[in-house]
Amino acid sequence: MSAVAAPAAVVLPAPRPSIDDDGVSVLPGLFVPEASQWLSTSTGRIAPDGYSWLQAVHWVAGSGLYEPRRYRSHGPRSFGPSTVRVAQELAALAPCRPGVAYLVRRTGLAERTVEYHLGMLREAGLLAYIVRGTRVSGGPAQASEFARMIPVEFDVTLGIRTVQRDEDAPAYTRAASGIAEAGRDLMAKLAKKAARKVRKPRSKTSSKAPANSMRGTRQGAVAAVSGKGRCTPKQGDTSASSTAGATSFPPESKLARGASKSPIPKKSKAKAGGRRKLNAIGRRFQLARELTQELDWLRGCAVSRIAWVARGVADAGWTVTEIKGWLHFRGEVAHVRRASGLLATLLAGAETILDTPHKRAAAVEQWRGEQEAARRHRIQQVRARTERYEGTWDTPASRAVRREIEAAFVQVRDAANGRHQNEVADSQDTGLEPSEQELAELRAAAAGELMRGETTLVRSMDPEMALRIFGEHLVRRATQIEDGSRSSLMTYGHR
Repeated sequence: MSAVAAPAAVVLPAPRPSIDDDGVSVLPGLFVPEASQWLSTSTGRIAPDGYSWLQAVHWVAGSGLYEPRRYRSHGPRSFGPSTVRVAQELAALAPCRPGVAYLVRRTGLAERTVEYHLGMLREAGLLAYIVRGTRVSGGPAQASEFARMIPVEFDVTLGIRTVQRDEDAPAYTRAASGIAEAGRDLMAKLAKKAARKVRKPRSKTSSKAPANSMRGTRQGAVAAVSGKGRCTPKQGDTSASSTAGATSFPPESKLARGASKSPIPKKSKAKAGGRRKLNAIGRRFQLARELTQELDWLRGCAVSRIAWVARGVADAGWTVTEIKGWLHFRGEVAHVRRASGLLATLLAGAETILDTPHKRAAAVEQWRGEQEAARRHRIQQVRARTERYEGTWDTPASRAVRREIEAAFVQVRDAANGRHQNEVADSQDTGLEPSEQELAELRAAAAGELMRGETTLVRSMDPEMALRIFGEHLVRRATQIEDGSRSSLMTYGHR
């Protein structure tokens, strides 16, 4: 690992204890602030290799001198096995330039968790920045390069003596030259921990795999040894000296024809129809899904929200048909702004009012009867409209419209009798010709009928008279409506 020269002189640590010391020092705590997490400002020394560095990592993990929650309110609570796992991956890198994505892939931890443990290793004095990574917009992220460091507290606690071989080199390049007798036993224990691989804890499912594999191995051994018989006593051993030969079969009189060999039949786990029976939550979601499919104004609503709104009727055993009957009983809606809130309002108290299946069935029958009556009424309306178009014309209900139509008929008759233009002008002066206000009302009435798909008022007059009274636009619109009414693909009407 390359060393980076320090721009300023670094103060050397305190003198080490002598080799004849009987004990090790007790330190109050271990924490490196952010300003001292760089190689140039670190008070520790560079680890000669990954193995020696892992000894310091295990010492920090077991000493309890570094507590993460003492310096921050979030993140891991302790310097534990996950931190050691991250350190093991760092110890194998040369140079130590890991990416967060690489550590996530190698350790199986979350990205944020890896970032927490890297910060803990820096705060404990075990890592120091050589080059800090950067993130440039639009470009790839650059990983940070670290120096694996051994804290001064580790040397002080174990009584490790260090020496600076090159006086011009930075202080972090000093090397270990000896250790106190009191620290040798602890160093040996740390060496065993550093050599042992800390792995990810097994899950509950993976912990069952060795038992299954061992079971298969034992069964295979039995099959290989007992070549004559395939039965093994219930309490027998699976060793080579099997007592399978002394096992006697039950008499044939105790075996019923077609019955299984086991005296206690196993209960089938399969449900009727090949599907499991839904519980209360599953029933709510099933009913909510059917409601969003059957009711147009519930389309697009979240199934989970509708399941919560309809939980009362779902637990009471209501069906979609019964809910539709109840909603018809409460009243139809034309404009819906918030479908789930409207459904909650309409279903309020439904399970208490229709509390029996008989009441719900009666409500459904009433709803279906009203639907059938409404269907017949629409058929009668269509028939009446068709007969009106094909038969004689009905007089409008408005008196003003009738007067205007009668005046128009008078003018048509007079024109058919051959009266001169002067007489027509005289008749206009006498009031037979409609005024501008009456023409405007007549045109408004005709426009209203055309909007409803009716052309009675326009077609009741002569084409020339209708064109002069109603104008070219209304006459052309009436022609279009009549042409469309003859097609089976179009329907005219109003809500």
